[in-house]
Amino acid sequence: MLRALDEAYPDAHCELDFTTPLELAVATILSAQCTDKRVNEVTPALFRRYPTAADYAGADRTELEEMIRSTGFYRNKASSLMGLGSALVDKHGGEVPAKLDELVKLPGIGRKTANVILGNAFDVPGITVDTHFGRLVRRWGWTELEDPVKVEHAIGELIPRKEWTMLSHRVIFHGRRVCHSRKPACGACLLAKDCPSYGAGPTDHVEAAKLVRGPETPRLLELAGIVDEVPEKTVEKQAAKEPVA
Repeated sequence: MLRALDEAYPDAHCELDFTTPLELAVATILSAQCTDKRVNEVTPALFRRYPTAADYAGADRTELEEMIRSTGFYRNKASSLMGLGSALVDKHGGEVPAKLDELVKLPGIGRKTANVILGNAFDVPGITVDTHFGRLVRRWGWTELEDPVKVEHAIGELIPRKEWTMLSHRVIFHGRRVCHSRKPACGACLLAKDCPSYGAGPTDHVEAAKLVRGPETPRLLELAGIVDEVPEKTVEKQAAKEPVA
């Protein structure tokens, strides 16, 4: 299954746009209960207005809230961003630390967010257990655990540490594109033969193909061995659809 995921998503990556650890920390805080697409629409102006931790620490709350309003829960998020800025200035010289135990002490940064930052901004391997990741590894029978921290440790024991960050990206990609929560595209899934939950969604190839989303659709259907069975218009339509948040 790992090899299949590697082949399916060789270019899997964090879908939040950023150039610095601070920008990634901010974007990840904003992504709570919000799509990455929406966050990426908000952050360019935000990053220009607040380029440093000190800028967030000294931000005008009303202005900051208005800039991030469309991401939802904007009052709580503004508090987290201002608190994050202050904590970074006071305790870390304005820089985002590269250690898990220090990151999780920062406002708005939980273990999941910390692993996102470590893996993508500092190249420190980490497993990001978001809703997609937890759902898929349980669906695949890799673990029965529900608690995200326990899931992280359980999967970490199965997978070499150097692969943790890319595994997270690939599992999340697959969850957004193929293995949906309510109606997985079982009949169009390249993991079908190894998945103990095969049949949780439609197994008819054409019907399942209509559920696959994102620009990787043609490749995913080819790897599943059904590309010739699916009408070209269906492939084009699904490839144009945004992956599930």
